Amino acid sequence: MTPERREKLLRVLHQRQSNLAVVMENVQDPHNISAVMRTCDAVGIQDIFILTTKIPRHEKFGPKSSSSAAKWLTIHQFEDAQACFNELRKRYSRILTTHLSSDAVSLYDIDFTESIALVFGNEHSGVSEEIRALADGNFIIPQMGIIASLNISVACAVRIYEAYRQKNNAGHYDQPSMSKERSQLLLNEWGFKQDDGN
Repeated sequence: MTPERREKLLRVLHQRQSNLAVVMENVQDPHNISAVMRTCDAVGIQDIFILTTKIPRHEKFGPKSSSSAAKWLTIHQFEDAQACFNELRKRYSRILTTHLSSDAVSLYDIDFTESIALVFGNEHSGVSEEIRALADGNFIIPQMGIIASLNISVACAVRIYEAYRQKNNAGHYDQPSMSKERSQLLLNEWGFKQDDGN
């Protein structure tokens, strides 16, 4: 491994955000999932939760959309909603769904410096009632057009880049948020060996 590669891996790991995650519920198109993964990697999100309660479990994702992002992320796959949320509750203080409802708040009213998991729903039916009941609230992207929805990968990008903006302004990318133990595990998974200078 070249010194430049080692330096990049260490820099990326230093900026990974352990208190922000994306959850995808019954998202059918693997290319949509892969596009979301690519954006998550870009803003330093390490953990992606994929919940498949109404569709078959995904075996692979579209490599062209992801640019191999999946191999740099930690993918948690669940087929049971309650089990998924039990794990999310251990890790994050709030779980918010993206759903147009009377109690939904604007994306720009959310404090993304908190510990948050964001749930995105199926391409056609959105987030299910079951998941909305388990979550802590809903939020939306303000829109001015006739069509009141965006493609899931676009919607996710808009939302998590707002999270990036807030977290960057708060200095979250200036200090590591991963534990030393988890950081070492990730480095090992990424091929950063002890003899590479770690």
